[in-house]
Amino acid sequence: MLATMKRQSAHVAPGTTRLYQPELQPLLQFLLTALADIDFEHECDMEIVRNSAADEWLKQTTIRNLNQHHQERRARCLRQLEGVQKRMQAEAA
Repeated sequence: MLATMKRQSAHVAPGTTRLYQPELQPLLQFLLTALADIDFEHECDMEIVRNSAADEWLKQTTIRNLNQHHQERRARCLRQLEGVQKRMQAEAA
């Protein structure tokens, strides 16, 4: 999705065009960081459950709940990222 965007420095040479407005960069960075944090927290939680001494049925139930919660959190963040991407594409057109 966002992998095709080019990185540009804060200083753009005269005569070149920016891919997006500079005020979008902090929002983009925040959302990408939030997405990474969501994934990291999920992996940590999963590791705790996998290594616990709980019964297997309880582990599997907890893992299903963690996966569902993780997907919901990721979906919200991805929707926001898609909105930023659309804004960037509209500005580039």
